[in-house]
Amino acid sequence: MTAPGPGTASGSGPGPGSGPFLLGIRHHGPGSARAVRAALEQCRPAAVLVEGPPEADAIVHLADEEGMRPPVALLAHAADDPGRAAFWPLAEFSPEWVAIRWALAHGVPVRFIDLPAAHTLALGADDGERPDSVPAGSDGPHAAPRPDPLAALAAAAGYDDPELWWEDAVEHRRGTGGGDALAPFAALAEAMAELRAAFGDGDGPDGARDLLREAHMRLRIRDARRQFGDGIAVVCGAWHVPALTTKRTVTADRQALKGLPKVKSELSWVPWTHRRLSRHSGYGAGIDAPGWYGHLFHAPDRPLERWLTKVARLLRDEDFPVSSAHVIEAVRLAGTLAALRGRPLAGLTETTDAVRAVMCDGSDVPLALVRDRLVVGNVLGEVPDTAPATPLQRDLARLQRSLRLKPEADTRDWEFDLRKDTDAARSRLLHRLRLLGVDWGEPGRSRGGTGTFRESWRLTWEPELAVRVAEASAWGTTVLTAATARAEARAAGTAALADVTALAEHCLLAGLPDALPTVMRALADRAALDTDVAHLAEALPALVRSVRYGDVRRTDTAALGEVAEGLAERVFVGLPAACAGLDADAATTMRGLVDEVHRAVGLLAAERGPVLEGRGSPEAEAGPGPGPDGAAGATGAVTEAATGSGIGSGPDASSHPRGGAAPSTLRHRWAAVLGVLAGRDGLPGGIRGRAVRLLLDDGLLPDGRAARLMGLALSAGTEPAEAAAWIEGFLGSGGPGGMLLVHDERLLALVDDWLTGVPAAAFAGVLPLLRRTFSSFDQGTRRAVGQQIRRGGPGAAGTAPSPGALLDEERAAAVLPTLHLLLGMAHTGGERG
Repeated sequence: MTAPGPGTASGSGPGPGSGPFLLGIRHHGPGSARAVRAALEQCRPAAVLVEGPPEADAIVHLADEEGMRPPVALLAHAADDPGRAAFWPLAEFSPEWVAIRWALAHGVPVRFIDLPAAHTLALGADDGERPDSVPAGSDGPHAAPRPDPLAALAAAAGYDDPELWWEDAVEHRRGTGGGDALAPFAALAEAMAELRAAFGDGDGPDGARDLLREAHMRLRIRDARRQFGDGIAVVCGAWHVPALTTKRTVTADRQALKGLPKVKSELSWVPWTHRRLSRHSGYGAGIDAPGWYGHLFHAPDRPLERWLTKVARLLRDEDFPVSSAHVIEAVRLAGTLAALRGRPLAGLTETTDAVRAVMCDGSDVPLALVRDRLVVGNVLGEVPDTAPATPLQRDLARLQRSLRLKPEADTRDWEFDLRKDTDAARSRLLHRLRLLGVDWGEPGRSRGGTGTFRESWRLTWEPELAVRVAEASAWGTTVLTAATARAEARAAGTAALADVTALAEHCLLAGLPDALPTVMRALADRAALDTDVAHLAEALPALVRSVRYGDVRRTDTAALGEVAEGLAERVFVGLPAACAGLDADAATTMRGLVDEVHRAVGLLAAERGPVLEGRGSPEAEAGPGPGPDGAAGATGAVTEAATGSGIGSGPDASSHPRGGAAPSTLRHRWAAVLGVLAGRDGLPGGIRGRAVRLLLDDGLLPDGRAARLMGLALSAGTEPAEAAAWIEGFLGSGGPGGMLLVHDERLLALVDDWLTGVPAAAFAGVLPLLRRTFSSFDQGTRRAVGQQIRRGGPGAAGTAPSPGALLDEERAAAVLPTLHLLLGMAHTGGERG
């Protein structure tokens, strides 16, 4: 038995029994979609066969439900490995979608005839492909693609650009009524037959995969003819039409498919977006302008005028000065450009050039907005609730509805106030999804302040997230249970202490109380075994942040607080020794960790102040017992070393009952450690300078102490490179560091004297460090420092007067009455009225 040729106007009349009708199309082509609809109306087939996975026959009826709004996609994934997936996307202007909707509207059976998804997924796994690259009924992306048939046809027609040729020949073509709707398909089939004869069926994986697909299509067509007769319509890629008319025996086709690998697969409908249609995925016919193609498909007439009206409306909504006169001129210009270029109708290229010249004043900035919003578009499809879905997908959909958190293709920023129940529930949902690998939202820095009761999120729903949800279904049937199971599994399989502390923080953010005991046990085990101070310092900030979340999220963090305090004590004991013997890169990393620990200690002391203050008793101050290295009272030794150097004796220090000056709070013990870092010789200059700066910012250095330490660090006996590193550590990267030099003339004088005394041979070596340090200051700070140096340096005599000395008191007095009115003060000697 062999397959018959396609029905054409010259070979058969309309109506059942005069086929089969092979309708070769281009995927996602609005011209092809219009032609398919006209051909179906003419043929009135008994059944419609569509290129797609046969497993979708059971759910194709959902395409006619009210809740189904394209763009959508058929999603197939392996039952035991949901990450192995393939998509068959369909837009409203896709010929396959038009054929499906026509058949369902007229009560005509619909069948899919492509290679089953069970084979497609198995073959994709054998090729080492991942979900985004599995060929979904496509001429998919492989290493050795065949020649582009459109490019060959365009070249024969005298076109350099195959897209322009296709637009002129197919997409801009509109039926005049009364013609043969099958004639274009017959002509296209003849052209494709010539191309396949010239180029062959293709080499490499693409060609081999196509031969398998076409063998299965022929078998399905034979089955349909036995069931429905010859009056069937086949909608498939134009490239496959000649192969479907080839005389091949049933035995040969079955032999070609024998032994193909297969996996158990599951299919469902998922929403798709125009942005994903603009990428080369799915049918292998990614289109650059889905919004433009959708407009061509829906516009009943005058598509150019209607399109430019949409553009003008968009630009006006964005406050661009565009009027109806701009639309008229843009229409004229686009038509003129099309005539000059020999095109039958202005296409996207001509309309874009006209919009740029007339409406955008030659600027590409508003044109980028037009491309993003209209040419590509931000349409997100919808699927009905009756579509097949896993229990986890249904629970997620329920939460999205109850929390009024609708998936959108557009990127949208949200600001959550965690003191409100709804916003807190939204935050927990997004954090749970991130724990499951469903990155629907990305957290950002809150615009409303630094308080822990505010969160900022940026949400964008991508179609691939449906695959991630399917993968996460292996962990549970609800978002809560799945996230809890995932957190417990990660806690058991994570070896790094910092990763476990980050996981504990995530569990608190996600509101997973059942997972916390497991995570806390893993955290305690990792912290007890890890002796690397850098690892402990890296883990401490996340742990302290977790303690802070307890207030606003109403979570008990007492156990976390105890672990954080113990971790901090171990960092205090081991940090001075860990800072010795570091090279430049390791010293820079350690300096960053010192900053992180300093911030963490401040947060932890603020959160647990009442608890920590209770440690002022002699018993508490006796020291933490033997540490990991067996040293008893190590914190007291650190304190004595710090006070011995005169650094930790600020006004907030308390008296030790044994006569020594020992800090009685966590913050004071940390200040003592900083004192050791600042005064110990042999440590990297960047770390010593940073420790001095942190102590100075906290007001724990006596008057003149910072200048003395800087003087020692910049003395003649110090290597220039080490002194430059000390300056970099002290002044930091940007921030208020430069203002210290502006307001403290002693520090500026020390830096100035040292810099002018650096030997010429060493100057080139320290210049990059100094340039990096001073370039991080804002422009005003650099200008102020430069002005002081230009006036002769700090404290120079006989130099130009300072800006304050230039004050004209008489002119300043003239503005006092107005200033008093603004401040609500009576002008009576400056007293308030």
